[in-house]
Amino acid sequence: MQSRGSSHRLPGLALRSPISSFMLAMLATMASVYVAGRLWQDAENRVYLIKELDRRTGKRQTAISVDESLKMVACRDQHKKLAALEMELAAARHEGYVSKYGYGSESSDTNGAPIKKRLLAVIGILTGFESKNGRDAIRKSWVPSGTELKKLEEDKGVVVRFVIGRSANRGDSMDRAIDDENKHSKDFIVLDNVVEASEEVPKKTRLFLAHAVDTWDADFYVKANDNVYVNIDSLGAMLSAHVDKPRVYLGCMKSGEVFSDSNHKWYEPDWWKFGDGKSYFRHASGEMFVISRALAQFISINRDILRTYAHDDVSVGSWFIGLDVNHVDEGKLCCSSWTSGAICSAV
Repeated sequence: MQSRGSSHRLPGLALRSPISSFMLAMLATMASVYVAGRLWQDAENRVYLIKELDRRTGKRQTAISVDESLKMVACRDQHKKLAALEMELAAARHEGYVSKYGYGSESSDTNGAPIKKRLLAVIGILTGFESKNGRDAIRKSWVPSGTELKKLEEDKGVVVRFVIGRSANRGDSMDRAIDDENKHSKDFIVLDNVVEASEEVPKKTRLFLAHAVDTWDADFYVKANDNVYVNIDSLGAMLSAHVDKPRVYLGCMKSGEVFSDSNHKWYEPDWWKFGDGKSYFRHASGEMFVISRALAQFISINRDILRTYAHDDVSVGSWFIGLDVNHVDEGKLCCSSWTSGAICSAV
């Protein structure tokens, strides 16, 4: 019986065996094709990624030709010669062999294009709405008008402008009066984002210096009050001796008491920051001070985060406390002392 049952099952197994083998063969072939395709695709992706990485990192060409090497060497030599010439020029200027008033005019490069020379100084005279008579007096004394103002820039490399903000009531009669005055004199810097008020003077000074260095390329930037009279020739001679100093801060250096009484004229709201001694750090008097181009650029870059105090001279001095700055106590800039040889005088 068992042998007969076994004989009945054998034909079924014999029929299924070829079909199963065929199906397995088909599946194996399909799997091989699929795996080969994926491997080929992965290889293409790897090649693409390697080429893209080389393109972005610039490593496709690692070898430098002989011509390129010679060009690099020549470029380094030119840089060395330029640096040596700049040092010689600074030394010659310091010794007085180069004209201190070689500013403002134009020369030409090898292609004949005009090259604007760097100015010696930009002077900003901080003024107010009520100071029309004072400005007119300054124009009649040491600040020329009209074509003479342009001539001062071209001959002596000195730009002079009155600096003023806007009225709290924008567009009122005070704003219009300044606009009318400027149409005739063309000697104003109008700071549209400064409200003209005594408590805004530190901000006004900060934005003037930032505006000046953004507008004019000069060796020095000068702030003066509108009650100060300046000897331009003496100022130019003094500044020429400091041209080779990259970070210089010149003025009548002083310190003084910090007043915590809110009723005092010189009240300092942040008095507690100056310690128990209540004394300001050394800084240049606000009547007139000078900073070099690098310091003006520092103020321009950081104008939005530089802290101001109650007074503009203290504010400016505070910005340079943590910097490698050459503080120069220049007695000739003590405008109120009326010393012999003074560059300025306050009235």
